[in-house]
Amino acid sequence: MSDTFYDEQDFLSSQTPINLGVSACLMGEKVRYDGGHKKCDFLLDKLLPWVNITPFCPEVKAGLGIPRPAIRLAQIDSELRVVGTKDSQLDVTETLNRASDELCQQASGLTGFLFCAKSPSCGMERVKVYDEKGNPLVATRSGIFADKIRHQYPLLPCEENGRLNDDLLRNSFLTRLFCFARWQAMLREGLNAARLLEFHSRHKYLLLAHSQSHYREAGKSLANLKSQPIEVIAQHYLCILMAGLACVATRKKHTNVLMHLQGYFKNHLEKSDKTALTEMILRYQQGLLPLSSPIEILKHHLRHYPDDYLQIQYYFAPFPAQLNSSSVI
Repeated sequence: MSDTFYDEQDFLSSQTPINLGVSACLMGEKVRYDGGHKKCDFLLDKLLPWVNITPFCPEVKAGLGIPRPAIRLAQIDSELRVVGTKDSQLDVTETLNRASDELCQQASGLTGFLFCAKSPSCGMERVKVYDEKGNPLVATRSGIFADKIRHQYPLLPCEENGRLNDDLLRNSFLTRLFCFARWQAMLREGLNAARLLEFHSRHKYLLLAHSQSHYREAGKSLANLKSQPIEVIAQHYLCILMAGLACVATRKKHTNVLMHLQGYFKNHLEKSDKTALTEMILRYQQGLLPLSSPIEILKHHLRHYPDDYLQIQYYFAPFPAQLNSSSVI
């Protein structure tokens, strides 16, 4: 048995490609209505080495041109339309819908999607909707293309560029993205009961850190693998897993997991080491230390007291360390 954790090659394996759909403007492509772009530094500087990118621009696909009149979402006669910002007589609703439908078919097989915020086509959420006179309504929604992607692929990890500035939201997206890549890799190997149980075992503590209720529900969903076809059980399990990982992992939840992990060493550590580990976990809980501090201590103890089950846990590194933020909880 190895005395180290799975290494970065796990993330780089050709068996786990990460196919990321991206709004083309985030790649620095000058496809916006004004001929500009919305280059995403995190995507290009950090994430790019780990993913295969497919750019999408529904407005260009619709033949709206570059540059082109700015468009916005409008509620007209109880119907959502896409009209010109300056000229409301310009209506590209049907054209943009057709282009978005075509691009949705091309998105099959993606591992995740990164959208451009506030865009009437690609905004993931909080896109403004206006009335017939150009006044913003209270209600907001997703852009036309983003809405179709999320409805056609409801389990696909999605995020938008603006939210990547938040450490917790960015790490949540990365956690779901790399987890979904591992799921796709498992399916390519061939789904069976043994692989499904192994997949769950490796993600148990990661799921617990995000949602205790989903953790329990996921376990119950795999309690009887002969009750239904394995494909049905696996799909149900994946719905629970992705919903759970979408929940925010708080200090309280992480502390609960860290205490569970500490229990594995109760018969190995000296009293002073036990006390030091407990104090570090409590200092993390109080906001005095980052999560990486107790994690590194636990990994240190695991190297001295190897445990087959703990060493395969993705909780210790749900995605490559190079993508992590030192300020995350």
